Amino acid sequence: MSDAPINVLVAMNFSEEILNRLRAISDRLNITCYAGEVPPQAYADIEVLYTIHNFPTPAEAPKLKWIQLHFAGLDGVVNRPIVQQEHIQITSASGIHATPISEYCIGMMLAFSLQLPKMWRLQQESKWADRPQDTFKPIGLRGQVLGIVGYGSIGRELARIADAMGMTILATKNNLLKTAEELDYIEPNTGDPNAEIPERIYPSEALGAMVEACDYVVVTAPLTEKTHHMVNADILKRMKPNAMIINIGRGAVIDENALIEALQNGTIAGAALDVFEQEPLPATSPLWEMKNVIISPHVSGNNTRYTERASQVFEENLRHYLAHQPMLNQFDRKRGY
Repeated sequence: MSDAPINVLVAMNFSEEILNRLRAISDRLNITCYAGEVPPQAYADIEVLYTIHNFPTPAEAPKLKWIQLHFAGLDGVVNRPIVQQEHIQITSASGIHATPISEYCIGMMLAFSLQLPKMWRLQQESKWADRPQDTFKPIGLRGQVLGIVGYGSIGRELARIADAMGMTILATKNNLLKTAEELDYIEPNTGDPNAEIPERIYPSEALGAMVEACDYVVVTAPLTEKTHHMVNADILKRMKPNAMIINIGRGAVIDENALIEALQNGTIAGAALDVFEQEPLPATSPLWEMKNVIISPHVSGNNTRYTERASQVFEENLRHYLAHQPMLNQFDRKRGY
């Protein structure tokens, strides 16, 4: 086994504590950190790149073998020339978002159930609701049916929490034969590793059948050619009129124009949206003015320990890389994620 040095470039602001922890993995690792823009010449001898938005051209990084991304979604980088180099392994930070995004989804479901937006509007008007006991009569989440579109790390952690709250879980999954998520990063004590919680798991093609039974639908699917506008007008029409949809995957997984029409017409009761087809969401979008919509600016996966937790994925993958073992969260070019 070679003991040659491995040049690693971290193209973001890691703390010294994180860098020292990474350097302690092996004496072979020569780690350089750039908090800002990376000069092109810095890529010349690197073998490993950790990055969020700095990507060299193939000519600038002739020795590059592996890129670890600071985020989970790959749709924004798949067309970059360096990412398209098939000899370069690409890994993501998938898995670290499961807890914060699941908590966000639970929060949005509770917000709809408890009618928190209406409470907030009344508070802004210094107004006590007329007949408050009739105005605020939540159904509650216990006994409600939650449909999860995409049963990856986020969907599995959401299912675990929602199941504990007494909800019935349904899910769609692209590959029904693969129930355990192999070679995916999973934080300890989270999720549903063997997909045992859902009452039923549907193939992706049966999404329409699943949503007919759901009170809440949470979209966690990645954006690929196959999932683009997966939730379209036909799917929305099959939802219950009192159902809510939550999107934390990618905006274009839902046909946004069809969603706006469904919300305006009362086809569905409401939506909580963290992602949009165009970001930032244009000020002209009708979604801003809808009382049955909660908008957040693509922050459902963020928290105060994001960088620390993302670095733990990198640390684990560095160990795999040094041992010539398959790495976690590898980009599958055929699937597109």
